[in-house]
Amino acid sequence: QVQLVESGGGLVQAGGSLRLSCAASTPTFSTMTMGWFRQAPGKEREFVAAIGWNGRIYYADSVKGRFTISRDNAKNTVYLQMSSLKPEDTAVYYCAAAGLNYGQLPTRAGDFGSWGQGTQVTISS
Repeated sequence: QVQLVESGGGLVQAGGSLRLSCAASTPTFSTMTMGWFRQAPGKEREFVAAIGWNGRIYYADSVKGRFTISRDNAKNTVYLQMSSLKPEDTAVYYCAAAGLNYGQLPTRAGDFGSWGQGTQVTISS
């Protein structure tokens, strides 16, 4: 289990931007697949983006072109830069970690073994 701590959530107007951060407490961060998920009230947790150990990236269609996932291995941190935010982006955002992956990036919540506590993102119209 890896301890993950998210930060950066908040309330912004539609069209605005936010950057989420997730700090991981593991010396093997650079080998891990990192992901972001979100869960809106009354809805299932959904995949947002993932980044592999080699920098390979995959986005959900709903955020492609608006969100950018990145990682800084020197800081054991993964980021989610969110732009052109919409009210439907309102959710609790979770950071997740999975082990070393050489194939397709995982997109199912069950593929990730460690989770952060979540950070609330609220977009007002």
